[in-house]
Amino acid sequence: MRMTRLQEALNRGGTIHLSDAAKLCGVSEMTIRRDVAASDGAMVFIGGRLMMADNPQYAPVYNLDEQQGSHHQAKQRLCRRAASFIEEGDTLFIDCGTTLLPLAAALPRDMTLTVVTYALNIANAVSHLPNVRLVLLGGLFHASSSSFGSDDMAQTVKRLGINKAFISAAGVHAERGVSCFHFHEVTPKQAAIGNAMQRLLVADGSKFGVIRPAYFARLDEFDVIVTDEAARPSLRERAGVALPRIVVA
Repeated sequence: MRMTRLQEALNRGGTIHLSDAAKLCGVSEMTIRRDVAASDGAMVFIGGRLMMADNPQYAPVYNLDEQQGSHHQAKQRLCRRAASFIEEGDTLFIDCGTTLLPLAAALPRDMTLTVVTYALNIANAVSHLPNVRLVLLGGLFHASSSSFGSDDMAQTVKRLGINKAFISAAGVHAERGVSCFHFHEVTPKQAAIGNAMQRLLVADGSKFGVIRPAYFARLDEFDVIVTDEAARPSLRERAGVALPRIVVA
């Protein structure tokens, strides 16, 4: 009942201060925080104000350091499961962000691989591996996500033979598609999805049911979704929505 009341207020647009949300529901501020933390992620707190997570005007700023520690164990499990799809001689596209960083540690040490990435943290993590050939896509560096962006990145990706693309996301929604925080990430993500032989979306359950500002793909553009149990409620079959193969780690 409290969450419904808050959502109705937020659907009119704008934000609600935590103290006002508590007064509206007749409970303490701590109770509101607990309600939001236990909810489906449709509402978030930014700077002490409550807002709808899918409102791009108020989308939270992506913090790489903060995301590094967020759902860390889940990300490790997902990446170990994702690594099981890798085969000898594969050329892998590995997306930016922190979700796929553990994939570098999970790469099979007995296989010769090529890793294509536009993420500096991924490049640093694989650059010392003797069996990995690294292709780092360059351009303007964006410190917020430790990644590069350029207008010709799509053409560069198209010239590469990518066997498997491992894609991360900040938002995964059955009807509204897959999205991220940064618009410069859209070009390399879409290029990899469009050119890879197999496309794997790797995202923990906290990303599901969430919409971020930069849309880049439909769910049915992926062959496999590697996720955890928390994503199951958002992955129920829906009329008119085709779901890829779901692998739960």
